[in-house]
Amino acid sequence: MDNVALGAGLAALAIIGPAVGIGILAGMSSSAIGRNPDAAGSIRGLAIILAAFAEGLGVLAIVIALLIVFLLPGQLG
Repeated sequence: MDNVALGAGLAALAIIGPAVGIGILAGMSSSAIGRNPDAAGSIRGLAIILAAFAEGLGVLAIVIALLIVFLLPGQLG
């Protein structure tokens, strides 16, 4: 049972990656808009799409953690 909780905790820690990625993306896109304000529309659109991809990875990590917590213990016992 302890291994299941450890695995779920490690899967939940996978959310740190997308959070850092979104932070870097926001910083770099605001820097790019500051350097070239005329391209703000295309930079903003691309940043929103990339943030959605990164957020999808975070949601996937939470779903995997919940599956480990709620489905795997029933199969072990």
